Amino acid sequence: MGKRSKVIEREEVVVRFSGDSGDGMQLTGTLFSYTSAIFGNDISTFPDFPAEIRAPQGTVGGVSGFQVHFGHSEVYTPGDYADVLVAMNPAALKANAKWMKPGGTIIMDVDSFDEKHLKKAGYKTNDPLMEDKLGDYHIVKAPLTTLTKESLKDMGLDNKSILRSKNMFALGLVYWVFDRPLDHTEEFIRKKFAKKPAVVKANLKVLEDGYNYGNNIQATTPSYHINPAEIKKGSYRNLNGNIATAWGFLAASEKSGLPLFLGSYPITPATEILQELSARKDLGVKVFQAEDEIAGICTSIGASFTGSLAITSTSGPGLALKGEAIGLAVIAELPLVVVDVQRGGPSTGLPTKTEQSDLMQALYGRNGESPLVVVASSSPTNCFDYAYYAAKIAVEHMTPVILLSDGFLANGTQPWRIPELSEFPDIVPPVVDKNDKDWAPYKRDEERLNRYWACPGTEGFEHRIGGLEKDYVTGDVSHDSLNHERMTDIREKKVQKVADYIPELEVLGDEDAEVLMVGWGGTYGHLYTALEELLAEGHKVALAHFNYIKPLPKNSYDVLKKFKKRVVCELNLGQFASYLRMNFPDLEYSQFNKVQGLPFTVVELKEHIKSLLEEC
Repeated sequence: MGKRSKVIEREEVVVRFSGDSGDGMQLTGTLFSYTSAIFGNDISTFPDFPAEIRAPQGTVGGVSGFQVHFGHSEVYTPGDYADVLVAMNPAALKANAKWMKPGGTIIMDVDSFDEKHLKKAGYKTNDPLMEDKLGDYHIVKAPLTTLTKESLKDMGLDNKSILRSKNMFALGLVYWVFDRPLDHTEEFIRKKFAKKPAVVKANLKVLEDGYNYGNNIQATTPSYHINPAEIKKGSYRNLNGNIATAWGFLAASEKSGLPLFLGSYPITPATEILQELSARKDLGVKVFQAEDEIAGICTSIGASFTGSLAITSTSGPGLALKGEAIGLAVIAELPLVVVDVQRGGPSTGLPTKTEQSDLMQALYGRNGESPLVVVASSSPTNCFDYAYYAAKIAVEHMTPVILLSDGFLANGTQPWRIPELSEFPDIVPPVVDKNDKDWAPYKRDEERLNRYWACPGTEGFEHRIGGLEKDYVTGDVSHDSLNHERMTDIREKKVQKVADYIPELEVLGDEDAEVLMVGWGGTYGHLYTALEELLAEGHKVALAHFNYIKPLPKNSYDVLKKFKKRVVCELNLGQFASYLRMNFPDLEYSQFNKVQGLPFTVVELKEHIKSLLEEC
């Protein structure tokens, strides 16, 4: 290989693959991510799907994107703006031009930039580079369609099959740009299409030809060099939030000794949890794909009654439908984890876009005083941890737990160091003592206030449960007003007792800061990156990020009151800020909100924090 004309040394780079939903951009981005992770880079990804199952081809609404941020040091977000954009058609360029860094590289399939496709994408002239003011960028006008057809002309494939392979040509070219090996992708192709040798041969050839095309144009095309990251030793794999969540429940099942049951109904973006657990029959997992959301949770409640670690998964619309059944689990005091992978709402809203607007629904979206524990994951990989801890809390405290994830976490990926199960605390189910002669269905542990788990078939511990109010001890149906108030109080106190068993709130950054950023759930990566950059620039800033929402960590008030200004940053109109005002009304909070179906950018967070610092 000849000497490259211009090699750009970088600590980190952001690449975005973009095209029609049928162009294979999700697979292309995923394969590039895997290769970068195996190479040793730290990565963070953001798959961005169109909201429609099949939007009109060539339109901006039908653009599918996959962004990957990889670097020599740890990365916590998929990046705000791209250094390199692969645009398979004019609509991809139109949708992503505003997300390019100045001076970046744009690889265009010029074969698709004809008058018809330019018009469908909304361009008014035949010069999209001028319209989008991209004159200062490195533009690689690659005829990807023509080159793919030329590469495969002697393979005996039909035109449709040939065009399906052009994403591999683009991937080969990008591998050249970043000096990445082809062998990992070649191995993937051989395995995936093992029963279709013609497809294997075609994809391998076009991948290699794309790489060689990079060699041919190197005199005019810059390439990038990024060293491997220095990360903690261990075995790693690339993992998204949904898979991590499913695996966290598998670990909790093993650690607790309880069989795992999932009753669920497919819904974007939570379906992958159902799919992953349904594939683990080898571990004794039982999965029931119900006819609707209500049936899904009701089967899980039944499984919990019989002694299983019971899970149900959904998104915002499904959580609304499950509300009455969650109330049943609350009054029956059965362990249950409800996973809510949040998406844009209301109603069916934005099924493929991220949001944090289910918080109030999780806290209060049921009839009556219906308290439960609310926990939120904050990165794709720690979805594993919080699935585990949600299961631990649900079982040990005999309470439903809502675990909040979101579309950004669910689909995004990070390298995950595979832990030893011994690194996680034990889960001890509060099963009835068979020697307890004074047992009653609602007799409680004096410290945790949970009732004991008496599974059907345990001789001498037969009892019935249901949705009507219970007697404080016997569990019999009671309409007594004072008993109802007493039971309402004890159910709330039981949930608040969980605060004794969760970590205290940690402050990151400058403890003497003038401004405290406050966040929760999936905004952590962007907030933490903004914090690091602001500190490096000499600003006095701190961050308090919440994973435990109800109950709040015991030191929450003490942390919040230390700071002069508190700004709550969330992807809704201020739900967590309102919740903090309810809990700590003597403190003042400002808000920074975004409801665009997109995560924060680090740039906008920094600009807002700097404006607050100027007011101090």
